[in-house]
Amino acid sequence: MNLDFPKSLDWAALVDLGIVYGIRIVGALAIFVFGKWIAKALTKVVRKAMEHAKVEATLVSFVGSFVYILLMVVVILAALNNLGVNTTSFVAVLGAAGLAVGLALQGTLSNVGAAVLLILFRPFKVGDFVEAGGTAGVVEEINMFSTIFKTGDNKIVIVPNSSVIGGNIVNYSAKQTRRVDWTFGIGYEDDLKMAKRTLEEIMKADERIHADPAPFVAVSELADSSVNFVCRAWVDTPDYWAVYFDTLEKVKLVFDEKGISIPYPQMDVHLDKEAA
Repeated sequence: MNLDFPKSLDWAALVDLGIVYGIRIVGALAIFVFGKWIAKALTKVVRKAMEHAKVEATLVSFVGSFVYILLMVVVILAALNNLGVNTTSFVAVLGAAGLAVGLALQGTLSNVGAAVLLILFRPFKVGDFVEAGGTAGVVEEINMFSTIFKTGDNKIVIVPNSSVIGGNIVNYSAKQTRRVDWTFGIGYEDDLKMAKRTLEEIMKADERIHADPAPFVAVSELADSSVNFVCRAWVDTPDYWAVYFDTLEKVKLVFDEKGISIPYPQMDVHLDKEAA
């Protein structure tokens, strides 16, 4: 076997080639190092701007990470391009990979998008009592994929963000005050004016019930077995359930003291006996 080697090497050409590629490598490293520093600086600026605007911490972290990754992709492509690598194929591959990942994680990405909407528009915040996504409870946490609720019986319910944003959201804690509604019935034989006056006195005696707007009491219905009163009063939101249950108990006790009946559904049946 005969191997033909060049009898002499063009050392000058090799040196020139080494210098050219050496400069390219050094330039690529410089682009990467400087670009990484720029990416960190820009990400820090974006984070500070969002924090200054009092954006939710979850969204600040998400956007900051996304901006940094996007800038680093640009920096790496620029460094490869400086080395003489054709980056067009890399961009095509990244685009195809991104499309495939997006299709595979369509449901997950919809939750991420819903999280961004929840954080931007803020229909509720952590600590609010909310009814959404088929459940009701105190919001414990809002992350990028789900909203965590704690129910009244101390259960944790994890609801996907897409389910939360896709339906009606009822925020019971959004306002400082809420209106409490009751319906009380008395018998047709009872003193209607005394019953109405009694209900007004009960609500005026409770310091948790606001005087403005004043409590409202009125006859709402002449039902089959009772005369029904509708009662409405405004309270601070944290006092809602305490006032609701305390008033029910108070009305029953005071009605018993004054001899005002609270009738239950009944039916009178009259039989006609035919004479023999």
